[in-house]
Amino acid sequence: MHDIITRPPLDTDTELDRIAKHYRSAGGTGVQMLNALGGKAEGLLDQLPANVRDGLTEATERALRLSVQAAQGTRRAVPDQKEWINTAVTTALGAAGGFGGLPGALVELPATTTMLLRAIQGVAAETGFDPATESVQFDCVRVFSAAGPLDFDDGADLGFLSARMTLTGGAMQKLIATVAPKLATALGQKLAAQTVPILGAVAGAGTNFAYTRYYQQIAHVQFGLRRLAVDADLPQDELVLRLRSRMSDQIS
Repeated sequence: MHDIITRPPLDTDTELDRIAKHYRSAGGTGVQMLNALGGKAEGLLDQLPANVRDGLTEATERALRLSVQAAQGTRRAVPDQKEWINTAVTTALGAAGGFGGLPGALVELPATTTMLLRAIQGVAAETGFDPATESVQFDCVRVFSAAGPLDFDDGADLGFLSARMTLTGGAMQKLIATVAPKLATALGQKLAAQTVPILGAVAGAGTNFAYTRYYQQIAHVQFGLRRLAVDADLPQDELVLRLRSRMSDQIS
């Protein structure tokens, strides 16, 4: 089965402008939302109990492994939804998890991770790629290697797009092990925001809204560049450099 669906080629500069717009849109939304809730990136993880912090990477890696299977499995029964529906569902999950405090948030974590991955797969399909193929599933997980919205760098670091791993036996497991620590930090910040007394449900809804918006936008960047590399017959690394240059010009 092919991992890409044929469609008319796109103008390179126009498409890079569109991708840059998605990248800019990823930044800011989460920070503004969390700041409105009184949350700040610095010190959020310190608010979590030590035993939760210590086990966060392992729990995230386990949730991501399960989510890879679950997200793909649900595609057979439930069609891809519009991005606003994905955001609404994860927002509701976050509210429910935050209402139950830290125990509820920990229970909600695997469900939210699955929904995030499913939303990323939906963007891949929208861009013309088949999420059932190994290489596309691989890149869906790689989207999580971008910083979370609390650490968004406005284009200073697009290295996650350039880092490539060979698709050999066990590559997905190796990728998950590599992505898990960074994703654990992002989700740890989310969990900490959900422990805010009284505002836990609001914080849970707000952070899930921010993270779903963020990763869907990053997925548009990931698969937009991959698609453009095929259409324009250009190395993806070259396109990443051109995208970085665009971002630098706009923030300088």
